[in-house]
Parts: sequence; structure tokens; C-alpha cells
Amino acid sequence: MSAEDLAAVGVTLRLATVVTGLLLLVGTPLAWWLARTQSRWEPVVAAVVALPLVLPPTVIGFYLLLALGPDGPVGRATQWLGIGLLPFTFGGLVVGALCHSLPFVVQPLRAAFAAVGDRPLEVAATLGAGPWDRFFRVAVPLSAPGIVAAVVVGFAHTIGEFGVVLMLGGNIPGATRVLSMAVYDHVEALEYSAAHTLSGVLLLVSFALLVVVYGVGRRHARSP
Repeated sequence: MSAEDLAAVGVTLRLATVVTGLLLLVGTPLAWWLARTQSRWEPVVAAVVALPLVLPPTVIGFYLLLALGPDGPVGRATQWLGIGLLPFTFGGLVVGALCHSLPFVVQPLRAAFAAVGDRPLEVAATLGAGPWDRFFRVAVPLSAPGIVAAVVVGFAHTIGEFGVVLMLGGNIPGATRVLSMAVYDHVEALEYSAAHTLSGVLLLVSFALLVVVYGVGRRHARSP
């Protein structure tokens, strides 16, 4: 691989790592609320979270570009705070990937938390466990396979992102050029050998991550 391709690998791994960590921070309380709430707003919030599953990535990227741009509300706020504009920066990539990958983390977490049920939490409460103890000592261990699945799928989905990255990050080598964009560039230039190499890397990484997800699920299904 060329130096530019290696730089794209580094940007991609850095992006996936940062976004996955942020997705856990944002998605975990959101998934817990969706799994436990009786609020009438639950369908609305769930629909908003799931929108990236049905909207084309370029549409999401377009609206994020408007929001983060110089005339957008977020863009005005970041300029006022002295952060500057996020489009065509690594920060812009993070925001875009975070929005687009959110349902891929929230939905497995929500299903895992819902599967815990009320009984274990009620028993823990009768033993004097507070809300935080019930969550971290009861819900999290029982939801471990779903949490692993959420982390792996969120990481893998971010690695393969293209549309949102194209709209928000452009294709700046060493800054916003990720693996998917590098593959596209090689194909456009008829450099099929280099495209095969990078595509093979993405294929093997994605396959390995999916094996982890299904392996964890299988072990959990077999456990007593």
C-alpha cells in the first residue's frame, strides 16, 4: 500500500475508535430509556434514532452540512465558541459518523436491555441496590452480549462509511480521506490492484468483526 493508503487506514481506525466510544456514551442511556420508558414520546424518539436506517447517507450528510456550515445553527455556535467550522475536518467526520451509526448501536443495546426484564432489577432493589447499582451490577452484566454486538457493529459500520463521509469530510489525504474513499479513488483512476488490496482489507476486517458478534451470540444462547 502507498503512504496515502496507509494514512487512510490510520484515519479510518482513528475515526471508528472515537465514534464507537462516543456512541456508547450517547447510545447507552438513550437505549436504556427507550427500553424502560412508558412515555408517549418513545415512538417519536425511536423513529428519529432509526432514521439513518432508511435515509440515504448523502441526505443525512447534506442536512448535516447545512447545520454545521457557516449559516447553520451548529456552525454559528461552533464559530462563536472559537472552534471554527466542522465540515471538511476530522471533527466533521466524527459528527457525521456519529449520527449515521447511532441506530446500529442503540438498537442492539435497547434489545439487550429489554431482554433483562423487570424481575432481576426488582430483586436487586429489594436488596437495597440503588439505580446506578442496578444498572451497572445487574443490567450491564446480563446485557453483555448485546453490548459487545453494539460495539462491534458500530465500529464496523463506521469503518465502511462512505456517503456521509463524502458529504461532510471531502477527501483530504491524511485528514479526512478514509478507506472507502481511497477505494473509490483507485477505481476511478482504474487502479484496480490497489482497489483490490484495500477492498480485501475491509472485507476481512468486516468478516472478522461479524464472526465475533455471532460467536458471542451463540455462546450466550448455549449458556444455562
